[in-house]
Amino acid sequence: MDSMMMDEMSKSMKAMPDMAAMDMSVMQACMDACAACEQACTVCSTQMMDCSPACMNCADMANTMMRSMMRMQGMTPASMMAMLDACIAMCQTCMDECMMHADDSDVCRMCAQACQACMDACMAMKTMMMASA
Repeated sequence: MDSMMMDEMSKSMKAMPDMAAMDMSVMQACMDACAACEQACTVCSTQMMDCSPACMNCADMANTMMRSMMRMQGMTPASMMAMLDACIAMCQTCMDECMMHADDSDVCRMCAQACQACMDACMAMKTMMMASA
């Protein structure tokens, strides 16, 4: 992301109570993982397999998580943690569904991997938030 944008996001984030010490690189990695997850889930949902509903929901959740991180105004640490938990839960559901087809579908395998990466990035974000609180 452009450094000017990261600087502006950092200013917004530092305005949040108890979040002045957050690491922007962890946040950027989480946003990137959410964007990749959204894309993978959207592609996977077009296969019209049993995992399609979970993929569509996960794509929406990952997008919402990413967009929320880009506009920190109005967020509280508690609401951000709740959103991260929701994103992790939706990614887990989607990954579990896609893994049922992973042996037969490269797209499902890719989607499951993107979901795992998104979960990992959201967990890293939560860990960072708890450490900086």
